[in-house]
Amino acid sequence: MNAQRTSVYLLVVTVICLIVLGIVMLSSTSAYAPESHGSAVFLLKRQLVWLGIGIVVCAIAAMLDYHLLQKTWWIWFVLSIFLLSLCFVPHICHRINGSRRWINIGVTFQPSEFAKLAAIVAVAWWFARDETYARQFWRGYVAPLIGAGILMALIAPEVDMGTTALIGTTTFLLMFIAGTRLFYLVPTIASGFAALIFVALKMPQRWGRMMAFMYPDKYPTEAYQTVQGLIALGSGGVDGLGLGNGRQKMMYLPFAHTDFIFPVVGEELGLRVTLAVVFTYIVFILCGAIISMRARDRFGMLLGFGVVVIIALQAAVNIGVTTALLPNKGLPLPFISYGGSNLVFCLLGVGILINIYRQGLNEQDDKNNSVALRARTRNARRVVRI
Repeated sequence: MNAQRTSVYLLVVTVICLIVLGIVMLSSTSAYAPESHGSAVFLLKRQLVWLGIGIVVCAIAAMLDYHLLQKTWWIWFVLSIFLLSLCFVPHICHRINGSRRWINIGVTFQPSEFAKLAAIVAVAWWFARDETYARQFWRGYVAPLIGAGILMALIAPEVDMGTTALIGTTTFLLMFIAGTRLFYLVPTIASGFAALIFVALKMPQRWGRMMAFMYPDKYPTEAYQTVQGLIALGSGGVDGLGLGNGRQKMMYLPFAHTDFIFPVVGEELGLRVTLAVVFTYIVFILCGAIISMRARDRFGMLLGFGVVVIIALQAAVNIGVTTALLPNKGLPLPFISYGGSNLVFCLLGVGILINIYRQGLNEQDDKNNSVALRARTRNARRVVRI
């Protein structure tokens, strides 16, 4: 129990550190963003508003019993389908850079962030119903893939291949954790890569990113953002140029405040801080895994691992893209990049992990109380006999 308590404390500390770094870097980069409208604090104020909303959502998720998600999983799933469908409705869909990822219903947000939660909850609910499902072909392999596939089929045409792959990979890993046979899962890897290549071939912009990743010298236009990110990381060196002294954010590096904020961290704060960021995410993963493994039931365990996996994968993909280890996918860096929808989802995930810890703690207290009650009963019987 001490290890679990330490894990939840470290989890909260790591999240606070990442959020503080994100606010600091946004104050440094936001003035040069095209959507800042010439104000150095415009995006910073909006991010702080979303942060306030995220903290409230996190607190609610930490207090309410996570089994409420298990009972109402279908509501989140159907609502996700409805919200994702709105991305194709004129006057509601908000297009940015050719993608229909946002909707405006009084507030602009990405429904795909909501779909992440729906996918995790649905898969966790399915495998928590009966542990024997995991060993069956239809129930342990086909059914969860169909469920996640419905959401992925709505996200992919937006166009958002990064989130599509993120949900698919998270579903795959949750199936592995739940006990689905490797005989079924291994061919899925090959078919998944084939499907991504097929989709990329049908989308010239995505195929251009793939070719730019493999041959950056032959595709300088498509590889421009990645090259500028590497220049930023190289310019910072070990110590960095100093907070606010970065040059690549000044219209050289596109999306320096969102998807490519990690190279700006390296340019201004240096290699030490970038390595510290990577280490912080590793601590987050370990703490989340410990909390999930000690959940009071199977649903809590799968739900916790789903949250940890999807946030960890997003961080890994973002860092991999910005360091030219992966093709450009357009995923923000969790807790750090500008973006309200993603920040609220990540804080919701943190709240769920805290709730899983609290529920496990209550179960342990119940066990301790039960043991103490039995001991007092035995002592009382001894007294009566004497």
